[in-house]
Amino acid sequence: MTTHKIAVIAGDGIGKEVVPAAIECLERIAELHSLGLEFTYFDWGSDYYAGHGRMMPLDGLQQLAEHDAIFLGAVGSPAVPDAESLWGLLIPIRREFQQYINLRPVKTLDGVKSPLASKEPIDILIVRENNEGEYSEVGGRTYRGLPHETAVQETIFTRLGVSRAAHYAASLASSRKGRLTSATKSNGIVHTMPFWDEVVEETTRLYPGVTLTSELVDALAAHLVLKPWTFDVIVASNLLGDILSDLGSAVTGSIGVAPSANLNPEGDFPSLFEPVHGSAPDIAGKGLANPVGQMWSGAMMLQHLGHPEAAEHLQLAFESVLREGGGTRDVGGPSSTSEFTAAVLAAIDDIDTIGAMDATTGNTPPAATASS
Repeated sequence: MTTHKIAVIAGDGIGKEVVPAAIECLERIAELHSLGLEFTYFDWGSDYYAGHGRMMPLDGLQQLAEHDAIFLGAVGSPAVPDAESLWGLLIPIRREFQQYINLRPVKTLDGVKSPLASKEPIDILIVRENNEGEYSEVGGRTYRGLPHETAVQETIFTRLGVSRAAHYAASLASSRKGRLTSATKSNGIVHTMPFWDEVVEETTRLYPGVTLTSELVDALAAHLVLKPWTFDVIVASNLLGDILSDLGSAVTGSIGVAPSANLNPEGDFPSLFEPVHGSAPDIAGKGLANPVGQMWSGAMMLQHLGHPEAAEHLQLAFESVLREGGGTRDVGGPSSTSEFTAAVLAAIDDIDTIGAMDATTGNTPPAATASS
């Protein structure tokens, strides 16, 4: 039996509640599927920052490099500036380990009410370029404190960065409905976005079964609200993908259920799996946190590690609890974090047939595409 070494960073706020909940379920799944999951816990985050002036130790990346995957809860605290918390932990991990794909499934779940009037099922994969673009470190500030104080932030697109994101997205689209949408703003951003468009188009030509549509991001945002079920795979730059994926999660009913994977597709470095929601300090410690996003991220991690049946088993379990109305209060259910987790554990034990997706949903689980 192969043992996978998993680095666990619960982080801040509700991360400390949803991570243990998801790990309970992962351990049960591992037992039933004869998997070896070895969890190593790291107390990094805003509390660590308060004591050390850093979000993680100087050799933190070296410690993480010894693992097969990283399971992250949430990072952020009112006591620590956002730039410190993000650039002190998550972004260095993404870049040092070349996690250049951020994959975010956007899918309607039975039992989670969408704000949209339409009942059309939504099943989208958003591929966000994760290492460059608008989140570059190139820039600075000058004349601080003076009336003409100036801040400059450069957007950096490389042919390598854009093409590998486009390759990944086109490959996903070719395994699904064959429709790829590229987010752009080339009518207003006259250098970087036309370059993005050119490289995405050149790359997509290598996939004859994929139809590419390039859509201005403002129109695309409106389209995601009005007719999200018409999308299949969306590829976007770092900033645009960040915004669109949160919008997509909102139209399916709750950002609390949304997972994500920060992937190094080649497997040269560990990939990182985290829910989309933040640390939510306003509800931390109250037992109100929704652990679905963390559990779903765990299913994506299992898939990436080469265990699709175990991933499907976990996803079937939490979806069945949602379908039966047992969700947490943010999705209209009655359950606390611990009550929902107990219900998922019971559902895991009740599911005895692993294979095709449950007939009541009829959909392929997004986790099944996480390492495509």
